Amino acid sequence: MEEIVTKDDLRQFGLLLFDKIKIIIQEINFTHAESTHPEWIKTKVVRKMLDISAGSIQNLRVTQKVRYKKVLGSYYYNREDLKKLFSDESNP
Repeated sequence: MEEIVTKDDLRQFGLLLFDKIKIIIQEINFTHAESTHPEWIKTKVVRKMLDISAGSIQNLRVTQKVRYKKVLGSYYYNREDLKKLFSDESNP
């Protein structure tokens, strides 16, 4: 028994395929954005980015001005907290 593929079948298949490809591309773009701008930044990167000393970053941690996580002896700081902290200080 042979099934005949019509132009409408091909059109529907093309639209379905296009939608799936679009979803895959959006997922890839989201993943890429996450990896280029991680939510948590290592101490060394924060110090270099903000041009601050180890003592200054420790002070931010101790005074709980920024959230941090300690993973296997390395500290990671929340990117959004750092942005907020320094944008607040620039507006007296």
